[in-house]
Amino acid sequence: MVREFKFKGYASHQTQSLSIEALLPLLNSRQRRSLDKRVGKYMSDDKRKLREEIKLLRDGKLKGQLKTHVRDMIILPDMVGLSMSIHNGKDFSAITIKPEMIGHYLGEYSITNRRVQHGAPGVGSSRSSLYVPLK
Repeated sequence: MVREFKFKGYASHQTQSLSIEALLPLLNSRQRRSLDKRVGKYMSDDKRKLREEIKLLRDGKLKGQLKTHVRDMIILPDMVGLSMSIHNGKDFSAITIKPEMIGHYLGEYSITNRRVQHGAPGVGSSRSSLYVPLK
């Protein structure tokens, strides 16, 4: 039997109907503080445009995936189920927003650094490598 995910005791259809004011006490303090100031600093032009595009995508007026550079947007319940591409500095990584992601930032799901894979040391990397014949 599959367990249904509940966000702080609320089912997914209940969280979709919550207003931002009702959702605030359920979030962590960092997200609460950011959303409290949404009228001023939090809702910048980029975030406001992204919210409008999300509404258009929900209504079916926008087709395809949503591409964004906004990494500091908090995932709200009305975003659940959307497919988005988030920029990681080089390219866009595609994600599908799930109910477990509510309250997190978009940037948490698009990692900006990769694992470094070093090659063989080159000439001049150490004192003794100067005397190694080149291939």
